[in-house]
Amino acid sequence: MFGRKSKSEQELQEQAALSDRPRGDGAKGRPTPKRRDQEAARRRPLVQNDPKAAKSADRAARREQSMKMRQAMMTGDDRNLPPRDKGPVRRYVRDAVDRRFNLGELLLLLMLAVLVMSVIAPSIATLFFLGVYVLFALAVLDAVLLWRRTKKGILAKFGEDTDLKGLPMYAGMRSFQMRRTRMPKPQVERGAPLS
Repeated sequence: MFGRKSKSEQELQEQAALSDRPRGDGAKGRPTPKRRDQEAARRRPLVQNDPKAAKSADRAARREQSMKMRQAMMTGDDRNLPPRDKGPVRRYVRDAVDRRFNLGELLLLLMLAVLVMSVIAPSIATLFFLGVYVLFALAVLDAVLLWRRTKKGILAKFGEDTDLKGLPMYAGMRSFQMRRTRMPKPQVERGAPLS
């Protein structure tokens, strides 16, 4: 009668004491779950029970990722581009190459002409072959000048601490591709100002 309180009264007092305490900044408002319950919820088999279903699900996921990447290559969407093409600096380099005519674009056409002329007229093919070497040297010089101009623009726009690793080769290889075959597709017109 006097000595003990009933269990329900004791629980009510504990709850009242807890609610009187100010909540901390990190309080989550619920009890911490048991460790074994959390581990059981995360438990998955290393190898799926149905290998065919796992393989087809993996194939579907890869196909969808590939479709997203292909679409990004066409539209220039930076979120789904492959890592080698991602980022604003790489976009700037692509735009710098795409906005101008590059001598390297003619190289493949001249090589095709040499191939055709070597079958039709071998004596004229020698002149074309010499032209390939001259054009190649001029295209390399053009790519070097393009990179120097692009590097100045990158450092001015993105800051002096910008990582330039791999960018000269990226710009050079893109300048040697024909405009229609470049991936990601060019997003600027020829002669457009570089932003």
